[in-house]
Amino acid sequence: MKISKYIAFTIGRLPKGYVFTYTDFSTEVNQKEAVIKALNRMVISGKITKLSKGKYYKPENTPFGNLQPNQAQVVKDLLEENGKITGYLTGYSIYNQLGLTTQVSNTIQIGKNQVRPNFKRERYRLALVKQKNTITKENIPLLQLLDAIRYIKKIPDANIEASCKRFLAIIRTQDEKEINTLVRLALKYPPATRALLGALLEQLEQDNTTETLFKSLNPITKYKLTGAAKALSTTEKWNIV
Repeated sequence: MKISKYIAFTIGRLPKGYVFTYTDFSTEVNQKEAVIKALNRMVISGKITKLSKGKYYKPENTPFGNLQPNQAQVVKDLLEENGKITGYLTGYSIYNQLGLTTQVSNTIQIGKNQVRPNFKRERYRLALVKQKNTITKENIPLLQLLDAIRYIKKIPDANIEASCKRFLAIIRTQDEKEINTLVRLALKYPPATRALLGALLEQLEQDNTTETLFKSLNPITKYKLTGAAKALSTTEKWNIV
């Protein structure tokens, strides 16, 4: 089968919005240039769209134009490497998903153990957030929640009182094992994050889980989170003002 036909056949089987590179095609090393040329010809013909240098996707056509691939597809090379999870969507990328805001941002934030300067990819601005905990598939939802608690002041179109109420609703759905893991992971977060998590847990009468968080804090440090006291009756103990 000719290279062009092989590529067209393979792309035809991909789901719409799937992001790929020339390395996704099983060809001989010396055929790399031919693959790239074939892909670029398909871009010119409109059959596929170029996302960024070396990255392409199969567009989904709608009456309002072509849909962009979802954020996880746009940055999947930053989320996984050789089958191992190395990052996760966080911050602006998941506030809407967590029910904290109705806004959708063109900034994609990614939690990583190793970070690099911000950069652009197509219409998106990519920002990497330092994560000190080991990242696993199981703890990603908990890390996303902790990141949201950490950056509570930066959640767009939301106030601290409303965000605290939403955090309470999310934590209320978690079982004992998840809450214990949440506390363990929080120990590698800044003091203000640990204090707010402690206040949230005690509001939910999870007092037996908060001792390590309380002992990890400086008893004279104050954490300014205006509005938290309207949602939580536990802020005084945790020096949240």
